[in-house]
Amino acid sequence: MAAKKILMLVGDFVEDYEAMVPFQMLTMVGHAVHAVCPGKKAGQKVRTAIHDFEGDQTYSEKPGHNFVLNGDFDQVEARDYDALVIPGGRAPEYLRLDERVIGLVKAFADAKKPIAAICHGPQILAAAGVIEGAKCSCYPAVKPEVTRAGATYVDVNETYSNAQTDRNLVTAPAWPAHPAWMRQFLELLGSTIKP
Repeated sequence: MAAKKILMLVGDFVEDYEAMVPFQMLTMVGHAVHAVCPGKKAGQKVRTAIHDFEGDQTYSEKPGHNFVLNGDFDQVEARDYDALVIPGGRAPEYLRLDERVIGLVKAFADAKKPIAAICHGPQILAAAGVIEGAKCSCYPAVKPEVTRAGATYVDVNETYSNAQTDRNLVTAPAWPAHPAWMRQFLELLGSTIKP
């Protein structure tokens, strides 16, 4: 397996597990992951939030860790990367308002490079107009945006542990889906994980 260079788009109040765990997993198998945030540089931090499913009508939110960025958003170009990861949490709702974020996502999609988005991450995909005709999973509250963007919403199971691959796109409903989401993303990247 050749190591890949992967861009991860994060922002303040990104979901803690959805940023940290994929960053660690992808790094662990040998890929280079650059985590970037609009308006911030390498060495700066974003605050994270921990979302949990505790029987309420929606997820609960608690303070997470500080996640250290290792790339400068202003210097990234899609052509320099093999794939894109978009974690969820609250960050996607405002990151999708950034025209440069939208331009990067469109460039990855146009080049048919692998894109992994989880939870609220598909809000950015919908805003970029890159999921029309695709099957897409996401946190259930994002379903209206996904379907209005022309995608077919793939229903989640009760444990939020499934993921959906369609063409170059791997999507999932929330962090309990990490094993399926990352396994399918690694397959798109051509990574081999031995049992």
